[in-house]
Amino acid sequence: MTRLGYQIPNFTYPDTPPNKLFSTIVAQAKEADTSGFDRLFVMDHFYQLPLIGTPDEPMMECYTLLAALAQHTSNVRLASLVTGNTYRNPTLLAKEITTLDHVSGGRATLGIGAGWFELEHQQLGFEFGTFTDRFEKLEEALQIILPMLNGEAPSLDGKHYKAENAVNSPAPLSKVPVMIGGSGEKKTLRMVAQYADESNLVGIGPDGVPRKLEVLAEHCERLGRDRSEIKVTMLQTVTVAPTMEEAEADLAAMAALKGWGEEELAMVKMISIHGDPDTVGEKLAATMSTGLDGLTINAIVNGHIPGRVSLLGQVADAALG
Repeated sequence: MTRLGYQIPNFTYPDTPPNKLFSTIVAQAKEADTSGFDRLFVMDHFYQLPLIGTPDEPMMECYTLLAALAQHTSNVRLASLVTGNTYRNPTLLAKEITTLDHVSGGRATLGIGAGWFELEHQQLGFEFGTFTDRFEKLEEALQIILPMLNGEAPSLDGKHYKAENAVNSPAPLSKVPVMIGGSGEKKTLRMVAQYADESNLVGIGPDGVPRKLEVLAEHCERLGRDRSEIKVTMLQTVTVAPTMEEAEADLAAMAALKGWGEEELAMVKMISIHGDPDTVGEKLAATMSTGLDGLTINAIVNGHIPGRVSLLGQVADAALG
C-alpha cells in the first residue's frame, strides 16, 4: 500500500528540448526509486492542467510512459494518479494494467477515477457526459476490470459497457492494488469502501481530512467493510530545496518559464508547501497528524533539478516517521 508516493505531473522544463524530455523524466524516476518512495505516479491526461500550465504544454500518455519507466526502476510500484475512466474501454484498461504488471516484474497499481477535465474530452473526441454518467461508467468499469485482474472472465450487460466472458491472459504477476482518486463523499468514497484498497484524496487541505475519513468509515460500516483494510493518502505539492532562498528561486524560475503572473504564483504557493527541509518536514508531519496513512507528493516546480527528488524523499520519509 502507498506510504509515500511521487507523482510527475509536469513535463515543461527549462533548456529541455523534446529529445531530452524523456531522460529528464527518467532521472526523476530513478531518484524516487532510491529515496524512500514506494509508488511512482504520472497523470492520465493529454493536456496540461489549468494552474500548472496551458493545454499546449508537453504531456505524455501515461501507460506508455509507465511501461518505459518500469525499465529504469526496480523498487517503486507504478500507477496513474489517476486513470480517467472515460478515456478507455474497461477491458482495454485491464489489459494495460496487466501488461504493466508484467513489464515491471509485478509492480503495477490501478489508480482510477471518474474523469473530470472537460476540455480534453471536447477537443479530443472523448464522450464526457454528465456527472452522473461518469460515475455510472466508473462503477460499471470496476465491475469488469477488477474480476479480470483477479483471474475471472466477467460478463456485464450494463448501461454504458458490455463484456462477455472477458478473458485476461496472462493474468497479472501480482495482486494489483486498486486506488480510487477523489474526495466526493456520496459517490467516490462509497466506491472506495466497496471496491478499493486505497483512497487518494485530492482538492482538499489537511483541515478537510478528518471529515473525509469519517465519511469513509460510515460507508464501510454500511457496506460491512473493515475500514482498516483501506489506506488513505492525500496529494500534496511540495517545493523543497537546501535553503529557503533556493526554494524561492526555484519557484521564480518555474513561474518565469510558464508565464505565471503574481496572482498565479501566489495561488501555487497557497496550495503547496515550500521551503527548506526543516520547514517542509514540519508541515508534512502536521499533515500526517490528521489521520492519513501516507502521502503522494509532486514537485511541479523543481522535480527536474538533479537532487531535488532525493531531498524530497528524505524529508518526507522522516516526516512520516
